[in-house]
Amino acid sequence: MNSVAHRWIADSVLLLVAFIWGTTFVLVQNAIETLPPFTFLAVRFSLAGMFLLLFFRWRGVSYRIPLRHVTVGAFIGMWLFLGYALQTFSLLYTTSGKSGFLTGLSVALVPLWSLVLLGMKPRPTAVAGVLLAVTGLYLLAFADFSSINRGDILALFCAVAFGLQIVYTAKYAPKVETLHLVTVQIFTVALLSGGCSLLFEPWKRALEEGAWSVPAVSGALLVTAFLATSLAYLAQTHFQKFTTPTRVALIFAMEPVFAALADYWWMDVALKGRTLAGCFLIFVGMVLAEIEWPPVWRKHVKEGRKRKLATGPTPAFSRRPLEK
Repeated sequence: MNSVAHRWIADSVLLLVAFIWGTTFVLVQNAIETLPPFTFLAVRFSLAGMFLLLFFRWRGVSYRIPLRHVTVGAFIGMWLFLGYALQTFSLLYTTSGKSGFLTGLSVALVPLWSLVLLGMKPRPTAVAGVLLAVTGLYLLAFADFSSINRGDILALFCAVAFGLQIVYTAKYAPKVETLHLVTVQIFTVALLSGGCSLLFEPWKRALEEGAWSVPAVSGALLVTAFLATSLAYLAQTHFQKFTTPTRVALIFAMEPVFAALADYWWMDVALKGRTLAGCFLIFVGMVLAEIEWPPVWRKHVKEGRKRKLATGPTPAFSRRPLEK
């Protein structure tokens, strides 16, 4: 299978991941009405880690994880946890619309981190796609930025964390066993979420009788732990080997689009013109990221660079005397 086919398969699977995340957002919202957010995350990621341990036996992968794999997985897991934690705390001080938009700015930050950390320069079509996606996120969030508060700053740092998680996954995924990397990452999030639950939340609510028998909680935990966590992050880690971090970020920008469509389908939330415009711009931005420069353009640009290197810089003024 050639690289183009690998890329299209990777992008299709990652789009499915964004669909799962977007459509399960309603389940998570309903579940955290009963359980505190960090408690829910701790249980969700613990269950996801247990699912992954079953994958070890199914795939015949050794349970002995090398120390380097543990270090890399914990490092990426820290960024993933910070993304979830900062987003949760930002909602204490700002609106969901502003938090959603600022978190979505990870789409714009990923090309920057890719250039700085990986030396990957984004294509012009990808840059145009990022600008369109950011505009679409703004329309989708309907955010008012007449004033900036601490929640907005936390949401911006959340975007930084999610962006770095994508970029570092691209950096280390080709070098580390996928199951090892994802499992350590998932258990890192579970451990840190459990710690935050003990420090900042009324975690004893989780011990109350009937807390786990509520269908909204048990159903959300099973679906999100298996589909939206273990399988989703396995897919991201494996298929990022065949695509670029910028394209991944643009595909994941479709998550709020799928969330809006899920709200319309299941919760009867009306889709206004501004929402539809935002969804359309994000979709166009994602499609732009798939467009390659035509071969003729690439050849012309390369030949122009070669001529410039061969002849040296063009002099600012000609040294030839003026003709009389």
